[in-house]
Amino acid sequence: MLTGNNSSYEARMQQIRASVRLNSRVPILVEWTEGGQRHSEMGYTMDVSPKGCLAIVPQGFAVGQKLRLRNKVTGQEADAVLIWRGHEGRTGWELGLELENAPHEFWGVDF
Repeated sequence: MLTGNNSSYEARMQQIRASVRLNSRVPILVEWTEGGQRHSEMGYTMDVSPKGCLAIVPQGFAVGQKLRLRNKVTGQEADAVLIWRGHEGRTGWELGLELENAPHEFWGVDF
């Protein structure tokens, strides 16, 4: 979880970015609960890593938002947290998502 300590945030981002990343467009389903109801949106990744992904999703979220991801190729599911939100483009928001306790085979590739 993110803290108010900026240097801790920067160290965490360096650690996340230091991991292996693979350019890969994977269709994903993003699910969340709002107002007691379950919602979902389809999106896709721009790159993936063992720790998460950069995704494009039509829905914007607040940093820290808890989400559930489903990889539409492998069928694997994992909890995730939004750690970065970029710009809104034609097809949606750029989202940096960190996976929490995801299965090793979540992306269907070996890193």
